Amino acid sequence: MNSIKNICVFASSSNFLKEEFYEDARELGNLIGKNGYNIVYGGSTLGLMWTCASQVKTNGGKIYGVMPQKLVDMGCRTDNCDEFHLAIGMRDRKGKMDEISDAVIALAGGFGTLEELAEMIVQKQLGYNRKPIVILNTKGFYDNLLKFFDEIIEEKFANKIAKSLYFIANNPQEAIDYINNYIEPEYTISKLEIYNR
Repeated sequence: MNSIKNICVFASSSNFLKEEFYEDARELGNLIGKNGYNIVYGGSTLGLMWTCASQVKTNGGKIYGVMPQKLVDMGCRTDNCDEFHLAIGMRDRKGKMDEISDAVIALAGGFGTLEELAEMIVQKQLGYNRKPIVILNTKGFYDNLLKFFDEIIEEKFANKIAKSLYFIANNPQEAIDYINNYIEPEYTISKLEIYNR
């Protein structure tokens, strides 16, 4: 049994997506709660973020929200968090979410989600964390990005071991199964592992 308790979920804040994206967010939230995990997320009432978080709460998990003051002032904050952390800005927000989470799942999202996911992959690549990182590829949403990741590796902009830094799940159950069975890697990060191609 691993020691994972809090799963950080990065996801879209859009309320204008196709229903399939909300279905996966809803199911992931159900599974997070039913498997005894809590959610760390952006703290809003919007989009896939809230669709997932609300289902975690419904199924017995806790909600930890992290939001910068600017978004609070816009009225994006939910009052349903078990813990709410006010951040100075987006960089501070990402740092707090990283600090209080034990795993990461990226749902479909926009530029913010992409930035958050990329930072977590780099953090793991450099050995700042050994958390499971899952990309939930609803409807093949991330297919083109994953091809680009492969190109980065093939063209030697990253070491081939980079592919082991993240897991691609085709549905919410695969994402939770991966986290349930995750064994923290024992590798030691070295200059050769990062820079050799």
